[in-house]
Amino acid sequence: MAFFRRELGPVERFENVLQIKQAERDKLAGRLGSAESALIEQRAAAERLAVAGASNARLEKAETKMRADEERARTLRTELADLDEQIASTDRALSDARAQRDREQLANKIETLAAAIEGAVPGFSAGATALVDAVAKGAVQVAEAARFSASVDAVRREVLSAADLVCWELRTIAVRTRAGNANVTSAAPAEAEQVPQIQIERQMIYTLNPLLWREGSEVKTAPAFAMVRLPKGLLPLALRHQHVDYLNARRVQTLMHVHGSGETKAEPSSDDPQLVDLDALAASEQQSPEADVA
Repeated sequence: MAFFRRELGPVERFENVLQIKQAERDKLAGRLGSAESALIEQRAAAERLAVAGASNARLEKAETKMRADEERARTLRTELADLDEQIASTDRALSDARAQRDREQLANKIETLAAAIEGAVPGFSAGATALVDAVAKGAVQVAEAARFSASVDAVRREVLSAADLVCWELRTIAVRTRAGNANVTSAAPAEAEQVPQIQIERQMIYTLNPLLWREGSEVKTAPAFAMVRLPKGLLPLALRHQHVDYLNARRVQTLMHVHGSGETKAEPSSDDPQLVDLDALAASEQQSPEADVA
């Protein structure tokens, strides 16, 4: 019966090599200790012979033995120093292999999370579609039910687009994590979103130009090619003038792959020539019909 040995991973290989080299060092250190003890004894013996006035032949023999012991101890010290360097190098390689293994495990967990989100999306979409169909196929049409159906359908589209985006971002993070150039903190607590003082109904969209608008006394800006929660009151205007588009739009998916989601982009400067003032654009649209009537 044939048995197949499991192939060892980098961490296990380096651990085995390190254990072997450490065992070799222990043996070599023991041999060096014995050689140095023998050298000390031989030096003492040569000293006693010289003090006692031994013959030249005996002194020469003692010196020859002492030089041999010195050479043996010197050789063992050199071998021990070389082995220490090998152990240090192997230990560094082991640390790198462990770090890479941890990155691989974290990247696998991130990809599993992306797959779980993708697996849950069809169920969510089917449930939302069932709600919309229940209103559309109802025996009677009621305004409240129609508004509810429209809201559910809008949320469904937004969630599907957001799910595609987050899965793409998670897989990008997984690739960077494997390469060692991503700073991902596992199980990090999510930052609490600040609740705005004025409750404004918003929708997540993708900007095609840098935008500016006002919410009370506060001026809001958004860079180009970024995901932004735009007030729904300004959304038709921005869509009509091609300054934004929905997340599930085909061109938006392409732009996200090119420019990303815009999380790290700086806010546009006030003198940016491409900055679009949505409030001013809305005011100009209102003045245009009045001018036509006049």
